[in-house]
Amino acid sequence: MIFNLEHTDKSSQARAGTITTAHSAIPTPIFMPVGTQACVKGLDFFDLKDQNYGLQAPIILANTYHLYLRPGEKVIESLGGLHNFSGFNGSFLTDSGGFQAFSLSSNMKKSEKGISFKSHIDGSKHFFNPEKVLEIQYSLNSDIMMVLDDLIGLPAPKERIIQSIEITKLWAQKSLEYHITNIIEGKHLNNNLFAITQGGNDKESRLKSAYELSQLDYKGYSFDGFAIGGLAVGESADEMYACIEYANTHLPKNKPRYLMGVGTPENLIEAIHRGVDMFDCVMPSRNARNGTLFTSFGKLNIKSSQHSKNDIAIDQACGCYTCKNFSRAYLHHLLRANELTYFRLATLHNLYYYLNLMRQARKAIINSNWLHFRNDFYNKRNIKNSF
Repeated sequence: MIFNLEHTDKSSQARAGTITTAHSAIPTPIFMPVGTQACVKGLDFFDLKDQNYGLQAPIILANTYHLYLRPGEKVIESLGGLHNFSGFNGSFLTDSGGFQAFSLSSNMKKSEKGISFKSHIDGSKHFFNPEKVLEIQYSLNSDIMMVLDDLIGLPAPKERIIQSIEITKLWAQKSLEYHITNIIEGKHLNNNLFAITQGGNDKESRLKSAYELSQLDYKGYSFDGFAIGGLAVGESADEMYACIEYANTHLPKNKPRYLMGVGTPENLIEAIHRGVDMFDCVMPSRNARNGTLFTSFGKLNIKSSQHSKNDIAIDQACGCYTCKNFSRAYLHHLLRANELTYFRLATLHNLYYYLNLMRQARKAIINSNWLHFRNDFYNKRNIKNSF
């Protein structure tokens, strides 16, 4: 993997670059649609990549935990890995399963050795450790693999936050050593490894985690990128933005920075302002299915009866397939009638909005126009930016 940092805004930490993997060139900042089961719900790979009406997404995220349980990583490996299995020829980032251990905590037990859990599908018992999750991701043939980490909810006691960063560091070191051993042996050369910083909402812990992980190496090799994890789990927006700043103080400037599981369009703009390059979140696709559509002027509830006879597009400033061809009234009708077509059209719109927001942000950064773009983003929403 190659990361070229092309431009950094002089009045902020906003930056534009390009990540090149074996499967795609990824302009940053970038939003990665979430494809939990090797697909984005309601869409296929033509929707994701087609140059005429699709999203032109260069990378999507798939879920290690879910694909391990069903259909199984060895099945996917036998069918040519995620790319051949799904038909998506862009890049795949796969998470480690750490978040699922957090979100499905009633079925999970952690120790320094790893995570024991029961399948939410059939109750079968399983165990993840740093090496195991990499072996799964090797079988999936992920372009970017995440290390196993110890994610905790907020608020949390200081003692638990400290324990989290220590376990996360231990697992990161084991992951790096295991991966680099494979690289030296000439194996898995196209699979790249990202570490995940933790630290809750504690400044000292965030700084410590970012610094220590950035210093890890094995036989002269280090991580290909770094993620900021453990946010959007109960803390305020102000706390989240502060944690991003703490982490980026120590994360290398020449490596991609990935904010995991975040968030709203406002969250993305503020994280870019603070130096983040990559994002993922289920929000655009999940909200689409529930009737909330994102637009240049804010959120729109398509369920509302005020749209039942409205013949204009969701967002007249939007160039997506849905906005070019269908009215608010039609989408309102489809959702009220529970027609499956609604879910595809709404998901296409929301993900296009997120991806296009990233393209616009990148253009503004490269043109040294970032602060104007950021202010205009808020002005269109009649929101006073207090961050």
